Amino acid sequence: MSTSSRTTAVVVAAAVGISALAACGTPGGGADAKTVTLVSHDSFNVSKSVLAAFEKESGYKVKILKGGDAGKAVNQAILSKGNPQGDVFFGIDNTLLSRGLNEGVFSPYEAKGLANVPAGLQLDKGEHRVTPLDYGDICVNYDRGYFARHKTAPPKTFDDLLKPRYKGLLVTENSATSSPGLAFQLGTIAKYGQAGWQDYWKKLKANGVEVVDGWEQAYYERFSGSAAGKGKGDKPLVVSYASSPPVEVLGKKPAPKEAPTGVATGTCFRQIEFGGLLKGAKNEKGGKALLDFLVSKEFQEDVPLKMFVNPARKDAKVPELFTKYGATIDKPATLPPETITKNREQWIKQWSSLVLK
Repeated sequence: MSTSSRTTAVVVAAAVGISALAACGTPGGGADAKTVTLVSHDSFNVSKSVLAAFEKESGYKVKILKGGDAGKAVNQAILSKGNPQGDVFFGIDNTLLSRGLNEGVFSPYEAKGLANVPAGLQLDKGEHRVTPLDYGDICVNYDRGYFARHKTAPPKTFDDLLKPRYKGLLVTENSATSSPGLAFQLGTIAKYGQAGWQDYWKKLKANGVEVVDGWEQAYYERFSGSAAGKGKGDKPLVVSYASSPPVEVLGKKPAPKEAPTGVATGTCFRQIEFGGLLKGAKNEKGGKALLDFLVSKEFQEDVPLKMFVNPARKDAKVPELFTKYGATIDKPATLPPETITKNREQWIKQWSSLVLK
């Protein structure tokens, strides 16, 4: 994820006409006591009405500085620690979390409403340097039409992907250049352990897995089930998101009984996204108010259809589009953030050597 884009996690939203919010701002915008500055990756999005309600209630004007993909934005936050570009950072996830914490980027703050966030998402619960704000699952998606035509059941698990019937059907993203590609690799490491994941990938390569640079190429160009790609791809299996099927249904009238794509629920790795008060924030009071807003029900219930991820709050209502067409992942693969931080670069190099040769 250090070289990949968090934008891929929600770029499907852009494909169906959901525009991202971008507010102009300059580094140090939080110097104005009436202005609070949010630093984020490019995929941060919120409804104008929801943001306007916060501004009216709080008296703060919110400036949003978008810093590219997640890895780039986190790197910039680390480089500018102590003299940050803004007051709050949004978008560090569990694949990069330990790095940000170890570098001392964030100041502790227990946001209001945090009690409504499940303990399993609170990976820094003891110190509250970061606050969990959303989560999503990276999983293999399948083209229902393809498997219906071929009268074959789609895969459900990592093990299934090694079966001869799925030979040459899967496209995934490069772990070194893609967030979902790395997440899929981490899922296999969580499943098979340090001793077994490389052997798994040797077998997956032998079974004809295709690797492309990024999510857009995999989903729009190679996957046969993408409406935006008009079915031009010839791969009925793709590494994408548990929230991708609802996007395939968005705006369709009449609404179909089920999404045209499905999720192999035994292939999922969970990404949790956090926000935090930047150490050295020029408007610390405003930053705390903004973090409270990001945990509020109003913002949390806006998250699914703006960023196509799940809200962190357990009492936030999720739209029917998600509940009817999306996949609920009860037991996603996970790894401790410190384990990812310690091994990430080595794992990527090992994967590249195994799969790309």
